[in-house]
Amino acid sequence: MIQYAGWLGGPEIILIVIVVLLLFGGKKIPELAKGLGKGIKEFRSATEDSDLAKDIKDVASEVNNLKKDAEKLDPRNITKSSASKK
Repeated sequence: MIQYAGWLGGPEIILIVIVVLLLFGGKKIPELAKGLGKGIKEFRSATEDSDLAKDIKDVASEVNNLKKDAEKLDPRNITKSSASKK
């Protein structure tokens, strides 16, 4: 189980930034951030455009259509509508 990262405060973040600057240098960090951003964008578009997501939307619309049809056939709704017509 993932624990809450409550130990990560201001001094720890500063230390991490310093270590990253020492490892990669000031010129490489924007390139790394740009590559990370592109990767996240591609991942999002791939998951949104996947066949599974389309199939789930299709199934959800079919379920909603079946639910509406079942409500029309419900005898309780038929008696209410016929009583209101009189």
